[in-house]
Amino acid sequence: MSPELSLFESTPSAPLAIVATPGAKELAELIDKRLVAMYNASAPKNARIKKGSFLVEAACPRFTNGDAKGIIMETLRGKDLYVICDPGNHGITFDFFGQKIPLTPDEHFADLKRIISAAGGKPSRITVIMPMLYGGRQHRKAGRESLDCALMLQELQNMGVSDVITFDAHDPRVQNAVPLMGFDNYFANYQILKALVKKFPDIVFDKEHLMCVSPDEGAMGRNVYYATVLGLDLGMFYKRRDYSVIVNGRNPIVAHEYIGASVEGKDVFVADDMIATGDSVIKLAKEIKEKGAKRVFLSATFSLFTEGVEKFNEAYKNGYFDAVISTNLTYRIPELKGCGWFIEADISKYIAYIIAAANYNESVSSLLDPFEKIHALVNSHNAK
Repeated sequence: MSPELSLFESTPSAPLAIVATPGAKELAELIDKRLVAMYNASAPKNARIKKGSFLVEAACPRFTNGDAKGIIMETLRGKDLYVICDPGNHGITFDFFGQKIPLTPDEHFADLKRIISAAGGKPSRITVIMPMLYGGRQHRKAGRESLDCALMLQELQNMGVSDVITFDAHDPRVQNAVPLMGFDNYFANYQILKALVKKFPDIVFDKEHLMCVSPDEGAMGRNVYYATVLGLDLGMFYKRRDYSVIVNGRNPIVAHEYIGASVEGKDVFVADDMIATGDSVIKLAKEIKEKGAKRVFLSATFSLFTEGVEKFNEAYKNGYFDAVISTNLTYRIPELKGCGWFIEADISKYIAYIIAAANYNESVSSLLDPFEKIHALVNSHNAK
């Protein structure tokens, strides 16, 4: 029995229940299927789950003036509750005075609070799974600014939430706002590399054939991790910005300055936390190609594509990059399904392991750092 499944030999902290807020149902259903399969594969036959699902039906209907309420369809008394929320799903709409309005991150967070409120304090423990943190990009204060992410965490703590589970937080130091609440920040490194190997079986993980390049100084941490665990050279682009101007809430990039060894003739792997407009990452890929790189693989935990995929289709046609690898942790626009360059890494099994370990009060240390799994994947691939 695998270490992940052996935990089922112990006793759970409380009966497990999962609730998905509007916009997170697709991911929640995938996680639920994984959990049911894991439980039935490991538990004795007479103890296997008979309901066939850990999901509890819930809804957040809206009145005609836009007001809303949270409803949970069955009791959660004494349950170990996991509420899954995707603040980035703008594919969900509601009727507001005759108009179809997409749910913004603000509405998603409000729905999360409604569901927690509807639980009425009855669960034995409440854990929020928010793969992409609400307000995560507004994580620090510079001048007269709000601290949205910190306020969000404090609100959840005041509502009785004991733990928050997230992925690739923009700045995990935001957890300092709630030092007495659990905060686990996971990464999809193994799943992204697994998806890359599956799509490009000829990739070679060594210094002569592959190197990592960080798109900016802010992404150095995750690229250092990839370079370290894979034993590769690391380069970096420095984004020179015009700090005297603000365009769409950010300082525009004046130039990309590359620092590092030559990429000529090598495959290049670039890792970042998210792709929003995509302007900077396309420009970066073009510059890497112009420096003689063989292939360019772009990866991001969250694929937002806030301005669509047209510019990526054009860049792919021009040969600037070979693939974008991302996850299903947040909403993906429908256009991505028709893009041959987009590779999706399924994270539902990983989250199922995290929930199971937490539900049985077992350590999640091995899940936080998949170093051994990545090594096994690389060694197996290189051996072929």
